[in-house]
Amino acid sequence: MRNAAQPVLRSTVLLVDDAPENLRMLSEVLRMDHRIMFAKNGQDALRLAAADPQPDIILLDVVMPGMNGYEVCRRLKENPRTQDIPVIIVTAENDDSDESTGFSLGAQDFIRKPFRASLVHQRVELHLELKRHRDHLSELVAQRTSELLQTQKATIHAMAMLAEWRDPETGAHIQRTSRLVEVLLRRLMERADAPENLSSSDIEWIILSTPLHDVGKVAIPDNILHKPDRLSPEEFDIMKRHTTLGYEILEEAGHELDKELGKRCFLHYAREIALNHHERWDGKGYPAGLREEEIPLCARVVSVVDVYDALRSRRVYKDAYPHDVAVKCICEGRGTAFDPRVVDAFLDVQDTFASLFDQSSGN
Repeated sequence: MRNAAQPVLRSTVLLVDDAPENLRMLSEVLRMDHRIMFAKNGQDALRLAAADPQPDIILLDVVMPGMNGYEVCRRLKENPRTQDIPVIIVTAENDDSDESTGFSLGAQDFIRKPFRASLVHQRVELHLELKRHRDHLSELVAQRTSELLQTQKATIHAMAMLAEWRDPETGAHIQRTSRLVEVLLRRLMERADAPENLSSSDIEWIILSTPLHDVGKVAIPDNILHKPDRLSPEEFDIMKRHTTLGYEILEEAGHELDKELGKRCFLHYAREIALNHHERWDGKGYPAGLREEEIPLCARVVSVVDVYDALRSRRVYKDAYPHDVAVKCICEGRGTAFDPRVVDAFLDVQDTFASLFDQSSGN
């Protein structure tokens, strides 16, 4: 049984016409079922369409003084705020080219003058129903996208926790580096000499993937991972394998997703960072000896952050270095260990680095 207290939602129709008689006739046809808004020229139509509450559909005359209906339609469809509002063009013109022009500008339908009241009502109801279906579908897509994004973030977090579980010292490091990478990467993208353009989505995924840069350490033997002294050359060779091991872990996790999606999955940047964050600008890094821009940009950024954080952190085999010493070491590696442009961006935000590190480490 329907709840009689539930309000019936009425759609809002914006009528745009410079002739009062046309506005009156259209209003008489539609006002029993819909809220009606009026505009007598193109400027008013654009203003009302973008204001709150927005109309659900627009009936738009073509011949108006100043801005004609086609120009209004074009502007409506160019504005992200109004581009999804259905537009029905109401015209006395009979030339087929007018219809073609209207549809090319994004209009959903045409009604010829003089119009029949039943036809106007049917067309309006049809396009309102289509809009309701599109809006519902958009909501479902947005909800599914949000759920997928949260699942992906949770996957990254769970995998990063593996490294933290094996080595609490590494755990604090991987959480901090994510914040430092965000600061450095965003500053790098603001600079005129940014190495490449990254979309906001790319930047977000690099930041989210940073905690996985040392995930390969879960496969390093405890006697090496927790050795309370400097590693021997042989032990260091084993430790260096955390880059390829991390890549293999993430490659295996992402392989099926890549095939399923038909494109690079959300672990793409995590794999690149895990494998390449110990490569050097001069080609003397590991595991592959890549040089300069052969090294993915995400790994070049993480490399600077990783070294800064390691220098500032106390280890069983060394004391923590102060901020100015860490900055000096990174500057000395400009053009040898590190991409010069990334180092320059780091210098722009070094004070923020110092503050974030001190806050997170309790200094």
